[in-house]
Amino acid sequence: MMTTILTTTTYNFSAYMIYLPIVITLTVFVSQFLFKNSKTFMIDIFHQKEDIAMATNSLFKIGFYLLNIGFALCIIEFFQIETVERLVVALSKKIGGFSIYLGIMMLLNLLLFLKGRKHAMNKDKIITNENTDI
Repeated sequence: MMTTILTTTTYNFSAYMIYLPIVITLTVFVSQFLFKNSKTFMIDIFHQKEDIAMATNSLFKIGFYLLNIGFALCIIEFFQIETVERLVVALSKKIGGFSIYLGIMMLLNLLLFLKGRKHAMNKDKIITNENTDI
């Protein structure tokens, strides 16, 4: 009886020790990639004002970290992992689910950047048309 309890505890702790570094690394990797490539969008959105664009981009990046790492911590609970096979299955489900969530978050951010850029370009066209009419 005592051996079973120790084994179960060991697998659950192992799951946590495997899960946390993977989801944090995934979040940092996706965040770095997304916000490195979003600089162009931000500069367009803020009409070539690079300092405001970079500051806003940094704030978005911190929000992305907080939201995604917070979500990863909220779903961390693993239930009674008794065998190595269940450990692999449980980790696959958790990491796979988190990866899907992270992909959706990245796509939502991309849509936000595209919409902001489109809005900024439309505003520039309106200003250009008003200036040519005069």
